[in-house]
Amino acid sequence: MSTIVRPYGDTTGDGMVQLSFTLPVPADRRAEGAALQLAGKMGLDPAMVVHSKAMGDGYTFFVVYGRVRHLVDLAQVQVVERDFPLRSAKEINVLVKQRLRRRLVVVGGCIGTDAHTVGIDAILNIKGVAGEKGLESYREFRVVNLGAQVSVPELVGRAIAEKADAVLVSQVVTQRDAHLHNTREMSAAFREALAAPKRPLLVVGGPRFDELMAGELGVDRIFGRGTSPREVASYLVHAIIDGRATAKAVAA
Repeated sequence: MSTIVRPYGDTTGDGMVQLSFTLPVPADRRAEGAALQLAGKMGLDPAMVVHSKAMGDGYTFFVVYGRVRHLVDLAQVQVVERDFPLRSAKEINVLVKQRLRRRLVVVGGCIGTDAHTVGIDAILNIKGVAGEKGLESYREFRVVNLGAQVSVPELVGRAIAEKADAVLVSQVVTQRDAHLHNTREMSAAFREALAAPKRPLLVVGGPRFDELMAGELGVDRIFGRGTSPREVASYLVHAIIDGRATAKAVAA
């Protein structure tokens, strides 16, 4: 099977793609010409504007459809593969009870000016997301949801007070790379406050994170869009419980 693929629009391998963007120009014919010029410079040839709409005074939103000649080599694609077993809620609870012998403590929230709690609530709250319950529903977990706009010092202090095993942070606000700056600030604060053996697992998530950047940002794991509560719970059990068992075995 070939590892080289090209985009598909109307027919297989036709190279057609659709993209959207906003230009700071009033919605008129000149704006559509500007959109086509941009599409051409991006390599779409031919390109057509299939949708445009005024977005307030002096801004226009576009959807452009066109052909690209670029190829994708699947052999060179890098992703973070799931390196832990995806367990059921029952299995997770049993593991925590039998091997940790206490409730696993999770502290979560949105740091900085981020007030978008939908992501963190989907993972932590009982109601969960897409029919799957959040970590609050796991009887062997104790969850502390700090909500929105939590300062980094407040997060660190609360994690220490609660003796957190893991800290979960959601970041949706990404203007000027705010999610990256906030994450680096958080990881640095935990490194300063706690020695490595006492430091909680640091996990961040959000739609614009690159999952390959965990090491660069100083966190243990990054989860992207579409992550389920069970995935997060399975990872925590793997990293905290299985990880401890592996470390003990190596030390012995």
